[in-house]
Amino acid sequence: MILLGRDYLLFELSGGERIPYSAESIVSELARGGLEGWRSDVLEETVKAVFHYFRHELDRETVTFEEFSRTLELALRSLEGRSPGALAKGWQLPCDLITLAEMSSGLELLFFGELRRAVQVQLRQTPGRVRFRGLRPCVKRLSGARRWCPRCDRLRERILDYLVACVRDRAAGRSLIIVD
Repeated sequence: MILLGRDYLLFELSGGERIPYSAESIVSELARGGLEGWRSDVLEETVKAVFHYFRHELDRETVTFEEFSRTLELALRSLEGRSPGALAKGWQLPCDLITLAEMSSGLELLFFGELRRAVQVQLRQTPGRVRFRGLRPCVKRLSGARRWCPRCDRLRERILDYLVACVRDRAAGRSLIIVD
């Protein structure tokens, strides 16, 4: 077992998977998420303070996304006088495609159902943005390939086409961004 460094927290996602994040990586995710109107220095220091609170004051290694974002939002609102909900609408952890592949036991048929469900969950959390990561290892897992091959290219295209179709079905005329 690999020990978690003191400068990392494990974020537990709704599917049970855990992703390690440092305070700096959270700040960069928030910056890329397009949080407008927040002063970058205030945002950075507040994220570090909330991170320190969970990791060092409460001595926790694992926190849910909801717990962290709620605490961060409260801290930012108290400093900036913001309205509730502004943070949760702008930040979203990317869904890990390899985790979806493993949850579906490496079976494509089950994987595509899980992918559709993950898109629906993300669109409920942040309308207008769907984020996924780990496409390449996911494709290799589903195809059973050790090295990238033409079969992997075809499966990658099928996954991307399916993802776009799922987003279009749920978009209802809104413009959406798919990030990998």
